[in-house]
Amino acid sequence: MTNRRRFLAISAAAIALPGALSAQPVHTWQGTALGARATLRLAHPDAAAISARVAAEISRLEDVFSLYRADSALSQLNRTGKLLAPPFELLECLSMAGTVHTASGGRFDPTIQPLWAIYAEASALGQMPNNSDLTRARALTGWNRVTLDPSGISMAPGMALTLNGIAQGYIADRVATLLAAEGLTNILIDTGEFRALGGHPNGGAWPVKLAAGGKVPLAARALATSAPLGTTFDEGAQVGHILDPVTGAPTRASWREITVSAPSAALADALSTAACLFQTRAEIKVCLASFEGTALEAITTV
Repeated sequence: MTNRRRFLAISAAAIALPGALSAQPVHTWQGTALGARATLRLAHPDAAAISARVAAEISRLEDVFSLYRADSALSQLNRTGKLLAPPFELLECLSMAGTVHTASGGRFDPTIQPLWAIYAEASALGQMPNNSDLTRARALTGWNRVTLDPSGISMAPGMALTLNGIAQGYIADRVATLLAAEGLTNILIDTGEFRALGGHPNGGAWPVKLAAGGKVPLAARALATSAPLGTTFDEGAQVGHILDPVTGAPTRASWREITVSAPSAALADALSTAACLFQTRAEIKVCLASFEGTALEAITTV
């Protein structure tokens, strides 16, 4: 499997008062989040303590969302098909996923994990999935077969969920909430998706550079970019990771990258992923119109 997109890194530059970045040394924390490198850079008198609290929050959220931790809430749900008294964060994230599922006409679907696993397993052998494997995996998908309730989450036997199209953004939102509670502002959080808490320390917006070229000014908003070929399952890098839940195949839309802004990083993350499965800009804009404060910031074709 070829991954040409940073999966998850968290970095933040923050000040509490004008000129604090120059007055205070920058404290750097490095760790992991959802199986990838995470970095937090912070200029503040209590930077080390704040970074420790952020690190603890990331670890706590990994216990909810990580597919790399066998005892995470999501791993337990996927293993047994049921999860009693689920964490609030898992319910909230899945509820948002369900809303985007509806608005996208079913294109955004966390139940594609069995399909993704089939592609990943075949890719590890230098192959593509055969039709019988894909048919079997498709039979284990369907958002309408997932039940969400504060008392428990359940799904049909053999089903499994992936939150790779929304959890990175959700973690960015939670980190932003924690830092805001510390009284901080003028922060840019990057979890592969961007969340700006306030604006740039020097004034104005953060000029977020896009891989496809250009910049998007970001202040008190979130930004996410999805690329169908950002992660691929073949050596030729032509079989992308964004799968169509209807066909079971990678999206055949001609988009290279799609960038969406929204009030939250989780929403921007999910919508940019769903957008890759639409065939026209008009369809994408209709989907985004279901959510106040969202915008299609950039789109490039292959």
